[in-house]
Amino acid sequence: MLPAWLNNPGMLLIIAGSVIPLLPYRLRMVVLLGAPAASLLWLWQIPLGTTTTMELLDYTLTPLRVDGLAFTFGVIFNVAAFLSGVYMWHTHSRLEPAAALIYAGSALGAVLAGDLITLFMFWEVTAIASALLLVIRGLRDAMIVARRYLLVQIGSGMFLMGGAAIYIHATGDLAFGHLGLDAPGSWLILLAFGIKAAFPLLHNWLQDAYPSASATGTVVLSAFTTKMAIYALARGYAGTDLLIPIGAVMTIFPIVYAMLANDLRRVLSYSLNVQLGFMVVAVGIGTELAINGAAAHAVTHILYKALLFMAIGAVLRQTGHVRATELGGLARQMPWTAAFCVIGAASISAFPLMAGFVSKSLILAAVAHEHWAGTWITLTAASAGALMYVGIKIPYFAFFAPNDQIECDEAPRNMQIAMGLTAVACIALGLMPSLLYSILPYPVDYNPYTASHIVSQLQLLAFSALVFWLAWRAGLYPLPKRAVHLDTDWVYRMLLPRFGYVAERVYHAVVTKFGSGVNSVAARGMGRLRLRYDARGVMSRTWSTGWMALWVALLLVVYLVLYY
Repeated sequence: MLPAWLNNPGMLLIIAGSVIPLLPYRLRMVVLLGAPAASLLWLWQIPLGTTTTMELLDYTLTPLRVDGLAFTFGVIFNVAAFLSGVYMWHTHSRLEPAAALIYAGSALGAVLAGDLITLFMFWEVTAIASALLLVIRGLRDAMIVARRYLLVQIGSGMFLMGGAAIYIHATGDLAFGHLGLDAPGSWLILLAFGIKAAFPLLHNWLQDAYPSASATGTVVLSAFTTKMAIYALARGYAGTDLLIPIGAVMTIFPIVYAMLANDLRRVLSYSLNVQLGFMVVAVGIGTELAINGAAAHAVTHILYKALLFMAIGAVLRQTGHVRATELGGLARQMPWTAAFCVIGAASISAFPLMAGFVSKSLILAAVAHEHWAGTWITLTAASAGALMYVGIKIPYFAFFAPNDQIECDEAPRNMQIAMGLTAVACIALGLMPSLLYSILPYPVDYNPYTASHIVSQLQLLAFSALVFWLAWRAGLYPLPKRAVHLDTDWVYRMLLPRFGYVAERVYHAVVTKFGSGVNSVAARGMGRLRLRYDARGVMSRTWSTGWMALWVALLLVVYLVLYY
């Protein structure tokens, strides 16, 4: 019988990641792939409804809870960890595989946690392990980004800890279930989840960090943190109407930045924000169909986004950069990578027969069923936009734009295998949506492949392609160029430091001008305090028992007069 805290399959990945640096290369790679496979098999044989509890001080913790929602996210997290392991098979780094497994294990542990304290502990481990993936490159800029990233992630944990403490103190309940906005501390917990889910104005850590990681590190980062937050929102805030407009905004505002961005990994980071918006809207709707849609889209998004990051990561490894202005023509040198990238682009654009189509359809159907007409129009427009800013832009500028100046080899074999497996998964789930629907939290009574739905989706894609072509021919589509595009992170990266600099100068000016007067007043105040409270002061004298009894009697008289 395992100790209760070891019954969570996430601990298997964490322990494996902890010992990997001590192993020789070949054994490291075996553990890197074997641990996620074993964890998936372990999770698969745990019956739904299983919980494990343990006592810690005066609290009863639930380190393991497996229900439909946790199972869905647990399965895809293990699959993502395995595919990431295949992708980084070529690396000889000891730290990167270790950080990747610990990161994946802590995210898995979080979705299988049944109480707020256990959730918080795994929540913080994800922050530290994911930050390690940023510092591995050893570049000065990456180190600076890692510090900013870690500050934001630890801040999210502090909000979670504060909200959980308030909630537990007020209710005496540690269970992590539905919270809503009326529960004590729930706004702080929502803020913690919102930071990791990259809510508007809280999102810039994502575009700051992901393009700064290594080619393999970005693939790992894209899979876990934000989807863990989507799970947490679905667990604690399903049906919260506030999430619907938040998610709708998330699907629209990053599109402009994605179109303008020159770094293709930054383009993918902004598009990640858009897809998270679909999931947040679904959580806000909160019906069984909507929660199924959020979970399904989390699964497919992890796959096709990983595939796109893998393809662009392979380009980065082979050419040394991923700036659209300096790429193109790579389809000749990297034909397999180009083909896999096209599959990922088709999936994120929700082409029929692709994974993105069968998951996004659930969300749009749930929104339409609840008569959120404006939100449905917004999501439909965002879905059409995906073809323009990712579906066409990423493959074209990386592989098909005219450029005969670049010479490179195809990606390493392990990278091709990882991309191939992920591409097969995207196609398989698109062709056989029952494979996806069978692991969702609730029974699914929905068929995405109706004639009307297929025709309407193809019309939407054709219209989007036409708009792109007309805008391109008219010179209206923003071409990538080397430039800095200000986002809301300007507030805390530029404005706040400048405000602090001005405040410091004002402070020194005030001290210089009024310092002598302030010091004189402070000295007189300290003198009076010493007169009363130092060893020979009035308040330090020894008072007789009679005087003390008199004061107590007077206080009692005053109390009686005031209250009776």
